[in-house]
Amino acid sequence: MRTFTLLLWFVLGSSAFAHTNVAELRQLHFPNVPGYLTLKCDLHMHTVFSDGNVWPSIRVEEALKDNLDAISITDHLEKLKHGADIPMPNRNRSHEEAVKAARGTELIIIQGTEITRSMPPGHANAIFITDANKVLVDDPVDSYRVANKQGGFIFWNHPTWIGQDDDGVAELTPMHEQLIAEGLLHGIEIVNEDTYSDEALQIALDNDLTIIGTSDIHGLIDWQYNVAGGGHRPLTLVFAKERSADGINEGLVARRTVALINDSLIGVEETVVPLVNASITSKGAAYQRDSSVADVRLKNHSSVAYTLQNKSDYNFYTHTDVITLPAMSEIKLSVKTIERLESFELRFLALNVVTAPNEHPEISISITVDSK
Repeated sequence: MRTFTLLLWFVLGSSAFAHTNVAELRQLHFPNVPGYLTLKCDLHMHTVFSDGNVWPSIRVEEALKDNLDAISITDHLEKLKHGADIPMPNRNRSHEEAVKAARGTELIIIQGTEITRSMPPGHANAIFITDANKVLVDDPVDSYRVANKQGGFIFWNHPTWIGQDDDGVAELTPMHEQLIAEGLLHGIEIVNEDTYSDEALQIALDNDLTIIGTSDIHGLIDWQYNVAGGGHRPLTLVFAKERSADGINEGLVARRTVALINDSLIGVEETVVPLVNASITSKGAAYQRDSSVADVRLKNHSSVAYTLQNKSDYNFYTHTDVITLPAMSEIKLSVKTIERLESFELRFLALNVVTAPNEHPEISISITVDSK
């Protein structure tokens, strides 16, 4: 009996530890940057009120578990997979249910919908609208106009989706050019689900469109993104002046965003580099004995594991020129400075940070050596 009790305690204790560990690891963390709050947003998701498989309250619960700041449920206007079982005379219903589910939490719920048309213009999300029902009009360009009149922010969804374009290459059509020229299209998904597009990034850069990354989740976040195995959903990181829907809207309009997919960050240099600089800090340095080899401790304050290539004036003692700085962790890096210095600078190419197709930014970290 005593053996059985001990075994039961071990199994239950291990299970509780594992549950706590997964619950902590799944939470996404990113530091604020100078002048702005870093808000974690998923602005494209579906429920049973279009072609998703869960009730809106599940989307709220998943977001809270992932430590998100904001979500927008963007159920399709025109695509009602469960319409026979869940009639949809009110296209605002999923948003209303999410607001109820989030009551008493700090999660920001942004009203949205997906305008679902054939190419062109394809699919687009309209968020910060006030009434999805009125966006459901016959002409696709008119639907964009209606959403804009409601104060909507509209972004082009999955422009590389092979369901509408079998070569997987994002390309502007004359209709998209018209939407941009009229100020009706404001952003574009660089990241959607498990896909990333260099072509979409270039379209964003060429046309001053906001860079967006989304999960476009239909099933369960935990299953699709293997949360138990350490995975996480794609996101848009919005750099906002305040933690509110208005703050997120202003940040999106000002194009202060970074798209996240796996351990890659995509954004313009002036936006993404401050995030990397805030994420990686020096935790001190000291020389080994009387040598000129300095042990440097680097701390990663974010949920992204950085892949860094050495571009400094110094080589490393225990690493190659490419190092990995794990998420929310600290590493020791031994640096051969040739002579003993009071301070020095480490420079890296951030290989998993993209500022333009095939371009990665250089970052620098100032190191001060402990004088003791």
